[in-house]
Amino acid sequence: MVASGLSVLFCGINPGLMTAASGHHFARPGNRFWPVLHLSGFTPRQLRPDEQEELLTYGLGITNVVERPSARADELTREEYREGGRLLTGRVERLAPRWLAIAGVTAYRAAFDEPKAVIGPQERTIGTTRIWALPSPSGLNAHWSTEAMAEEFARLREAAGVERRPEA
Repeated sequence: MVASGLSVLFCGINPGLMTAASGHHFARPGNRFWPVLHLSGFTPRQLRPDEQEELLTYGLGITNVVERPSARADELTREEYREGGRLLTGRVERLAPRWLAIAGVTAYRAAFDEPKAVIGPQERTIGTTRIWALPSPSGLNAHWSTEAMAEEFARLREAAGVERRPEA
């Protein structure tokens, strides 16, 4: 779900088992990515995972740090994160989105060896691409409410210069 010159390339940690089986990003019912994307104004309505191709029409895309599916992100190794960061860097250099938004600050820390990174815009860039670490939308992330997560996504949307999409 990528193209050149996107406004924002969202990056999940790795495919969950349901995502791997369906071929649709953030497919698990408890995952809050699709509701938060809508609540933050990136999309005019809440898209379903099987409508992920529609994101490209809004200048948005999705990829992952690590391609190997797992039931939980904590099953991934440090080496997988580092290799994923290296491969992601190459992908971003080729595609040159304005922003790379990594949905999971822990994944950003591990993939880019930035142990003190916090949620929000990062100092690091990849070429001209800015990086924003977002909270993980996983239903397992109890530290962030859907509303607080939507506010953080909206901060990214505004920084990326993406107009709020009115309700469809």
